[in-house]
Amino acid sequence: MPADRLSHMYPPSDYDVHGNLKAPFLFWCILLFQARTWFLLVLAGASRQQGEAILGLFYPDRDNFWLGLLPGIPAAAAFVISGRRQLWPRLWAAWRWVLIGAQVAVLVWQLIILWQGESLSGITLAILTGDVFALWWLATDRRLRDAFLPHSE
Repeated sequence: MPADRLSHMYPPSDYDVHGNLKAPFLFWCILLFQARTWFLLVLAGASRQQGEAILGLFYPDRDNFWLGLLPGIPAAAAFVISGRRQLWPRLWAAWRWVLIGAQVAVLVWQLIILWQGESLSGITLAILTGDVFALWWLATDRRLRDAFLPHSE
């Protein structure tokens, strides 16, 4: 369905000044969740004395920490692109699939780590559950899908 035909589905307050459908609040929460390793890096850097302990709690294997920064790159880019999506409508329209691909990669990576013998702690289970939910929501939410449609002026 073209973006200009969505106007009857959502109230006028759901559109920005450029006429684009705003992304749902949960989308921004999922982007933060996808960029969680970057958040942890900032948190560890801000609390210098406890920084090593914080990183050790979530990433006992430092190699996994550095690899964990990779899936946050598409989420960070989504923050940047979202503010200028009227300039790059095709890039914006494709970016939902980039985020879904990044989420699939994270899930596969986590399952491989678990298969290799990583213990399933409460934190690991919570993050795995969050990742499954994020993937499901990114792939199925109609409002989000509509927000990624290019806007027709």
